[in-house]
Amino acid sequence: MLLAGIIILFVVGYLVIALEHPLHIDKAATALFIGAGCWALYVLGLNTLLPAERLAEIAPDYLAEHGGHYDLKTALHYVEHYQFLPLVGEIAFILFFLMGAMTIVELVDAYEGFSIITDRITTLNKVKLLWTVCVLTFFLSAVLDNLTTTIVMVSLMKKLIKEKETRLLFCGLIVVSANAGGAWTVIGDVTTTMLWIGGKISTVEVMKALIIPSLACLIIPLAIASLMLKGEVERPELDPNEYHNKTLKPWHSWLFLTLGFCGLVFVPIFKSVTHLPPFMGMMFSLSVIWIVSEFVKHDLDEETRSSTNVVGVLKKIDTASILFFLGILLAVGTLQSTGVLVTVATWLEVNIPNMQVVALVIGLLSAIVDNVPLVAAGIGMWDYPTDSTFWLFLAYCAGTGGSCLIIGSAAGVAAMGIEKIDFIWYIKRVSLFALIGYLGGAGVFVIQEKFYPHSNAAAVLPEAPEEQGVSEDMEEHGNNEEAGHASHAGTDHEADNAEANGQSAH
Repeated sequence: MLLAGIIILFVVGYLVIALEHPLHIDKAATALFIGAGCWALYVLGLNTLLPAERLAEIAPDYLAEHGGHYDLKTALHYVEHYQFLPLVGEIAFILFFLMGAMTIVELVDAYEGFSIITDRITTLNKVKLLWTVCVLTFFLSAVLDNLTTTIVMVSLMKKLIKEKETRLLFCGLIVVSANAGGAWTVIGDVTTTMLWIGGKISTVEVMKALIIPSLACLIIPLAIASLMLKGEVERPELDPNEYHNKTLKPWHSWLFLTLGFCGLVFVPIFKSVTHLPPFMGMMFSLSVIWIVSEFVKHDLDEETRSSTNVVGVLKKIDTASILFFLGILLAVGTLQSTGVLVTVATWLEVNIPNMQVVALVIGLLSAIVDNVPLVAAGIGMWDYPTDSTFWLFLAYCAGTGGSCLIIGSAAGVAAMGIEKIDFIWYIKRVSLFALIGYLGGAGVFVIQEKFYPHSNAAAVLPEAPEEQGVSEDMEEHGNNEEAGHASHAGTDHEADNAEANGQSAH
């Protein structure tokens, strides 16, 4: 009964999140509610949700350490130390990473680093402007992230295009381009970041496997849209009062643009060399840029210094998005710990034996609900090898499928808020472009895998029983520590073990 309550709370919460704008309830509030609520129901129902038989099945070594004796205190200790704490560690890795990346990008923007790029867009031809903006968005999204790139480029459209209908179409295709660009690097989209941190994909392999499908996802919609666009755009008249007269020199912008790009690119290198979690590399890059800004600010006037101060920049971070990720990942973790995801994985495995179709369906579902929990659920469902065809295809599908609806991705929601894009308008004018591009890129991936298959392309069945997945994961990394020590994860190998311990609670 309590398990049904957890599932109902989760599903209803998802519906409220999907209907965030009509209901006028911020999705972060809903996510936190279902995250805390699901865990509360789980703990309150341990007698039925984690009975002695189930604990003996999923954690026989733990029960043996306690003399084979089962009581509520033993079950609660297991949940706290072997399910909840490892989950919180994994979530912290992701949230710290996002906070660092968002701060670096906001700091570059504060020093007008992005103006170096945008000021060089001078063409008035609609087709040329569309390709210029979207290709630039595609590659910026790969280096930064799709959310930040969308914010920068959509804001730029207000300065480049006066006619609203044309501007909104450009903004819609910017969303498609940003999501396509973010899918082929580990720092371009939060879902690929999650898969990377979880040890499911690697930095170089995902780029090699997804760059061509992602380009197809970009080029196909642009080619179709180019046939519909005629003439030139009209530039809006710029309001001189819109700009703050900062005492910034060109070298300030160049310096922080260079530092920002190098800092973000340095993150995967830092992880490969030190084997520390990616957020440590992001924090290192942020600290270097922060220190440089402390030296630079002494030559600026008080007003400029205030607007470029890192402490002030930190206030611009979208805290609501951070809390949303926290809540939704906590909720998904409950389903993982109660074994719901294993049941779903088994059902999908039996009814949809082709895992590429499963990934394609997940991508389309991400247009309706957020792709973060879908990918988090997928990580908990299956135990495929790193860089297997399934994980790479899931990275593509989850990253680009959300473009089919304006609320299906963080980039779309950002564009919707900035330009007040109507949900129905997007369906009529952009969704078909996005869907054709999504399916086209998926087709390119399938053909690519047929002729150039990956060495890890062989399918691996979902872990069942769960403790087998734990032992295999520990064996893969040569880690001889007990599974319970994963809560002290300090390296990417230990993070993988923490994930495995969370799975062992299914």
